[in-house]
Amino acid sequence: MTDLEGLFKELGPRVLGVLVRRGADFASGEDAVQEALLEAHQRWADSPPNDPFAWLVTTAWRKHLDSLRSQTARRRREVSDHLEPEPGSVTGADETLLLLFLACHPALSPSSAVALTLRAVGGLTTRQVATAYLVPEATMAQRISRAKRTLSQERLTEPGHLGVVVRVLYLIYNEGHTGEVDLAQEAIRLTRQLAAQTREPEVGGLLALMLLHHARRPARWSADGSLVSLDEQDRSLWDTTLIAEGVEILQHALAQDRLGEFQAQAAIAALHADASTAEDTDWTQILEWYDELMHLNPTPVVELNRAVAVGHADGPLAGLAAVGLVPETVPRHAAVRAYLHERAGDRAEAHALYAMAARAASSAAERDHLTRQAARLHASAPAGVTGLSRGTP
Repeated sequence: MTDLEGLFKELGPRVLGVLVRRGADFASGEDAVQEALLEAHQRWADSPPNDPFAWLVTTAWRKHLDSLRSQTARRRREVSDHLEPEPGSVTGADETLLLLFLACHPALSPSSAVALTLRAVGGLTTRQVATAYLVPEATMAQRISRAKRTLSQERLTEPGHLGVVVRVLYLIYNEGHTGEVDLAQEAIRLTRQLAAQTREPEVGGLLALMLLHHARRPARWSADGSLVSLDEQDRSLWDTTLIAEGVEILQHALAQDRLGEFQAQAAIAALHADASTAEDTDWTQILEWYDELMHLNPTPVVELNRAVAVGHADGPLAGLAAVGLVPETVPRHAAVRAYLHERAGDRAEAHALYAMAARAASSAAERDHLTRQAARLHASAPAGVTGLSRGTP
């Protein structure tokens, strides 16, 4: 028996590795391996197989598939029982949206529910979820695994919280909008369905925000695939139909007098959309909305974006002072400083900061854009200016 247990201890991790490579997640793979080892313990005492490793792999994989089929059937029954529509006409409810609500289970913390639904329902990779949350991939992988283990002990019959679902849709749209994963259209479609089912103003605010950002999407990329900043976009390419729809939805949401962060973000997007040129942008109003947003959601990212508005409304030096209050670890910190230094006329400092920001960029498109900005300033620098940071010998 001791030899058998030693063999199990040796083969167990190898079998789990095979299951994970075949597509099983770590937690369910562990369960399947344990069941296979238990069966082997019962069967091998009298007649062990010629190839114990192959036997364990085959048995564990079969048990994993059996478990998946059983879970799928159970959850279909639970979803059907809990969400069976009332008698009458069919409203066209979307199964993905229903599953999204169920995945945001009350047993999970909001952050875990967001992470899990982005991974399991939204289709994002663990790395993409980690990027959205600004945490290391390993940290996010542990969070998702813990969420899965928590849900494995719960019956998925109680729907999740609306606020968590709204946050999930927001993050799915943001990930799709970067171009790395095309989930923006799906996020808009689901948010439209959610808005049709509730009068919650933040749902309307989120839908308006998505539509106003999506209206600018055709102008975000040049013919050669380069990223185009907002102030340089060809505004004739903006979708005026989407803009009008987004503004109308936002007005209805604001009329309910229950301001939330997505309504504030949509109001900022609407002011950008209202400007026929970059120079016509009403930065004073935008700054006022950022002040509201800081009251509603005082995060370093919001504070950094507010600093840009300060730089336009009150001057680049005031903007740089505002940036100085934001931790340098916040993404795009160096890029914002570069932009404001250039507006202040300090092209050498701007060049160095654009180059720094390019090295820290989270995507190839952003890196290339920032590199071009640095090269543009370097090419136009006066003779004798090296483009190093101010004060560098």
